[in-house]
Amino acid sequence: MPLAIRAALALALAALPFTVAAQPAGYPSKPIRMIIPLAAASAVDNAARIVTQKMSANMGQPFVIDNLPGAAGLIGTAQVARAAPDGYTIGGFNDSIMTMLPNMHSNLSWDILRDFEPVSLVATIEWGLVANNKAPYRSAADLIAAAKAKPGEINYGSGGNGSPQHVAMALFASSAGIRLTHVPYKGATQAALGVAAGDVPVAFQGLATVAGLARGGQLRLIGVATPAPLPEFDAPTVASSGLPGFQFSSWFTIVAPAGTPKPIVARLNAEILKALADPEVRAQLKNQGLTIRGSSPDELAAATREQLARYAKLFKEAGIKAD
Repeated sequence: MPLAIRAALALALAALPFTVAAQPAGYPSKPIRMIIPLAAASAVDNAARIVTQKMSANMGQPFVIDNLPGAAGLIGTAQVARAAPDGYTIGGFNDSIMTMLPNMHSNLSWDILRDFEPVSLVATIEWGLVANNKAPYRSAADLIAAAKAKPGEINYGSGGNGSPQHVAMALFASSAGIRLTHVPYKGATQAALGVAAGDVPVAFQGLATVAGLARGGQLRLIGVATPAPLPEFDAPTVASSGLPGFQFSSWFTIVAPAGTPKPIVARLNAEILKALADPEVRAQLKNQGLTIRGSSPDELAAATREQLARYAKLFKEAGIKAD
């Protein structure tokens, strides 16, 4: 997935002492609230808790995670857009919010390019195809064959219309030439639990959401949507086991309300990069199926514009709609 991220993390970290020195005195002087418009235990939520725990230790103030799921992220995102631009309310977003939902809704109460200050792309979330333990699918090829035999009769779960789970499976189905039936849940975690319970047989999910369920034997990871297998997960790639060339990943980004002072945005960015350089943080994120990124605010803005255009084309080709 092209990201338009030009600067390496090492270069950003090399400039860190100079960046921190330019920050406003006294910030932060109270807890920082991070609104995550997604369910607790979702991929973004899990990653955010790892990163903000280190940021809190480094900055001397707690980060309060506030999960506000609903409507595939629309509700919580609107709250971040309306928050005071003082650096004490920020958002932990995925690229569904950044670039998918804006391509599916023409009447959003917020504009991703107008109403938010980009802070950093934190990580990309790697994805996998999961199945209920009692489902007869052991690979992507099994699912494709079954769907071709029974068009539209196999259900899949997602975190809601326009969620990354919806988009990933819609792109998978379009590429494979199959028809599946979408069952939207109120969040990614609920959709994952739906697969574990057998309410739906399959789903695409961020690995950070399903890592614990898969390792605990509560569902089966039958493929990873990465270019190469991941040592942390015992599963082949979807591309090698049913759908050549298929890849999918999503973002974990941090943003602030539009109008947040640039020095505060710079301080937050520097602290994110500092946290991402910590070996323990890196190990925890990798174990959750995340690829560590880090970017400048300008790089995240450029990546967002590029991804908006990319998904506009893909959604049109695949017929992905909000309803």
